[in-house]
Amino acid sequence: MSIEIWDVLDENGTPTGKTALRGQGVLKSGEYHLVVHIWIVSGKGDFLIQRRAEDKKLMPGEWAATGGAAVSGEDSFAAARRELFEELGIKSDEQSLKKLERIKRRNSLLDVWAIVCDIPESELVLQRSEVAEAKWVTEEELREMIENGNFHNYGKEYFDSIFGKIKELRGAVYEF
Repeated sequence: MSIEIWDVLDENGTPTGKTALRGQGVLKSGEYHLVVHIWIVSGKGDFLIQRRAEDKKLMPGEWAATGGAAVSGEDSFAAARRELFEELGIKSDEQSLKKLERIKRRNSLLDVWAIVCDIPESELVLQRSEVAEAKWVTEEELREMIENGNFHNYGKEYFDSIFGKIKELRGAVYEF
């Protein structure tokens, strides 16, 4: 397992010049690190979700969004692109990967990204140390999983915002 070094950011996402080692100490009030979520959505509106590996320290075995922390020197796009490829084997670029929003949390700035992609499950390349399995689900199935506690609950505001922004993105992608 490699050591992960994060850039410490201010509330605006500007690097402070400091770094932090993952799992070592706590960021002070007003200090943040960058985290990314990537939502993979099919052309017909299904969601590709992943179940975290059972031995993960955080949220073991839970169904969740693809994502992770940016490492030192990485911007949000680079982190999202890396996590998407590392965890699922999905390639992306500036045209396909769209930033939906930034959410300020206690000690992290969460950038949420989305990509419209119709990759079959059989073509995914799972990073087994991170991902136990992945599957396509409908929006209705995902909402049921969230409600039943079978998908990590990031909060009502998060999901209301994400579902709305993904609908907008899909509309923009398919307008001719």
